Amino acid sequence: MDINAFLIDVTGEIDGFMYTYILLALLVATGIWYTIRTKAVQIRYIKDMFTQLTEKKHVGGKHSISSFQALMVSTASRVGTGNIAGVATAIATGGPGAVFWMWLMAIVGAASAFVESTLAQIFKVRGEDGEFRGGPAYYIEQGLGKRWLGVVFAVLLILCFAFGFNGLQSFNATSSLTYYTGDGEMSTKAAIASGIVLAAMTAIVIFGGSKRISIITSVVVPVMALIYIAIAVWTTVSNIGELPAVFGLMFASAFDFQSIFGGFAGSVVMLGIKRGLYSNEAGMGSAPNAAATASVSHPVKQGLVQSLSVYIDTLLICTCSAMMVLVFYVQDPETATALNGMPLVQMAVNNSVGEWGIHVITFAIFAFAFSSLIGNYFYAESNLRFIKDDSPVLLTVFRIVCLVIIYFGAVNSFDLAWNLADIFMGFMAIVNLIAILLLGKWAIKALDDYTEQRNAGKDPVFVADKVEGLPKTQCWHIGEDDLKDVGEQPVKEYFADAMEAKPLE
Repeated sequence: MDINAFLIDVTGEIDGFMYTYILLALLVATGIWYTIRTKAVQIRYIKDMFTQLTEKKHVGGKHSISSFQALMVSTASRVGTGNIAGVATAIATGGPGAVFWMWLMAIVGAASAFVESTLAQIFKVRGEDGEFRGGPAYYIEQGLGKRWLGVVFAVLLILCFAFGFNGLQSFNATSSLTYYTGDGEMSTKAAIASGIVLAAMTAIVIFGGSKRISIITSVVVPVMALIYIAIAVWTTVSNIGELPAVFGLMFASAFDFQSIFGGFAGSVVMLGIKRGLYSNEAGMGSAPNAAATASVSHPVKQGLVQSLSVYIDTLLICTCSAMMVLVFYVQDPETATALNGMPLVQMAVNNSVGEWGIHVITFAIFAFAFSSLIGNYFYAESNLRFIKDDSPVLLTVFRIVCLVIIYFGAVNSFDLAWNLADIFMGFMAIVNLIAILLLGKWAIKALDDYTEQRNAGKDPVFVADKVEGLPKTQCWHIGEDDLKDVGEQPVKEYFADAMEAKPLE
């Protein structure tokens, strides 16, 4: 009996059951619930999502990062190879209508993203160098008073992102080289070289700390996104006459109820929802780790910015992939329906712009994979520090192990690792969703406070003492610790509204 094959089958069954019958329902229900509770904050405050991107750092000094940098870290993790190959797989397996349901879940999921990221800001902590850290593990400990559950979440996230998804991102990047190398000895050598390069590039960034991580992703993410979007826009514009057929195909598939209810678990609705949720990670508990690091004057500001990250991931990047594939479906349905995953995307690009487009897509795959490696590691390190924050030796060993995983991910097939990573992420998401359902009222109170100050024409500033009943937080209090480093802004200017609630100590 092949133990490896047996384990792949068993973990695959667990993975499928968890996501289809438990997690998916919980994610959708939570998104709808908070869309109602926040009065659709993810739609009402779209303008604010953009205006908050330019906000300068407030406290934390040179080791803290800006709102925009935090957005880039979270987007770097959200935007991975799944935005290219994953969307193509959803279309090939479920049908073109999967794109519509993917869009719908991005809008609903953005409400969950707002709540979890606002909570991460409320319950964040400040490190010795002035940098901020936080995330589900931190708001579970402070908000629910259950450190043991926070540790469980942190362990699940580390297993999922550092040891699971990073190996998979490396493998997916290397797989894109098969077009050039074939499946022989040359492919093996290319995989080894790719693993070494990805591990070395990641090492340069992660040993530089969170500041360097944010700077790298602030450059890599926008550049790779713009290149990819440019190809997609060209494909769409140059084939504008095909758009009526593209949207007709999409909506006919999206509302083919006979097909949908004939096999719901594998239907266009289910695959579209799963693709959207897997891609943008809204409610999963990953992005709050980046949201907490931003130096902002009000938690809601970063909650809104992280909602925007969901839109960038799904409504923009995933849609680019979808449009290229769907144009190919309309123009050459026989060839398109015979392909899946990365080959489908490569041939779709080749169909629109020629062979040179395949080379650009290969570059995009590596850029997406690298940014995800950095974003995923960032999340894992934050949670390792939650478990044990005063061990430089442990941190160094952890970084080396992460680099080894990246290398081996490039040279091995990770079927079992994929299933295990999905399972770890599933449990991680369940813990996080329960936590934000229990703690979400504080995010809503913060939203009310933000709205009140915004409507009064003020730049909202949050003070924890103004929120009655809020569990004790480490930040957002007006005291000596908060006055040590307020950046370039005068103390009175920054704390003007706060002083109305509580005098300076």
